[in-house]
Order: sequence, then structure tokens, then C-alpha cells
Amino acid sequence: MDRGTVGSANRGRLQVETRTEGISEVVTPVGELDHHTADLLREPLERAVEEGRARLVVDCSRLEFCDSTGLNVLLGARLKAEAVGGGVHLAGMLPVVARVFEITGAEAVFTVHDSLDAALDT
Repeated sequence: MDRGTVGSANRGRLQVETRTEGISEVVTPVGELDHHTADLLREPLERAVEEGRARLVVDCSRLEFCDSTGLNVLLGARLKAEAVGGGVHLAGMLPVVARVFEITGAEAVFTVHDSLDAALDT
């Protein structure tokens, strides 16, 4: 199966919106983040860092599911952003997604905010 088929088959499960706000690149995944959809989030995060926008704010308020592959995408983005003096801020996580970060201990390595506004104010 080629990547084009995988991506087109799963686009309905995850959409990613991006915008620049001040010094932050705001990335909003909408839907389910798993091993089938992970590249749809990975690519804009990596592109932002490559283009010099290393303060990444991931608005998780519309993220309904995140598995270990999705968590690894965010951890990878964190490493790349921190390597160039930036970081990854997570905002507005729904309880089901926050639980994944709590269980794995990943919440300790990210800056987590209750809302997008709070993430953008820091």
C-alpha cells in the first residue's frame, strides 16, 4: 500500500490546521491521531521548525484520540524544536488525551496549558 492511499483513506480521521500567531506556530489536530494519521501532524510540525518557527503550540482541544505513535510525533517535534532553542506547548487537552500523557509520564516533558490563550500568553 503506498503512502498516498493511506493518507487519503485517513484524512477524514485527522485534519491539521496551522497558523502563525506572534512568535508561535499554532498547530491544531482535529480528530484521531494514531499510526495511520501521524504523518499528517508530523509534517507541519517539522516544516515549522525547518522554516524557523520553533515555538510550537499544539492546540489539543479538538484532538479526540492519541496513541503511542501520536505521542512519539509530539516527542520528536519537541526534540527538534528544543535543538534550535524552541519548544512544544500543549494546550487544552481533553481528558481522554491527557490520560495518555499522564499514564506514560510524557506530561512531565511538555509544557502543558489549560487553554490555547494561556499557551500563547507565555
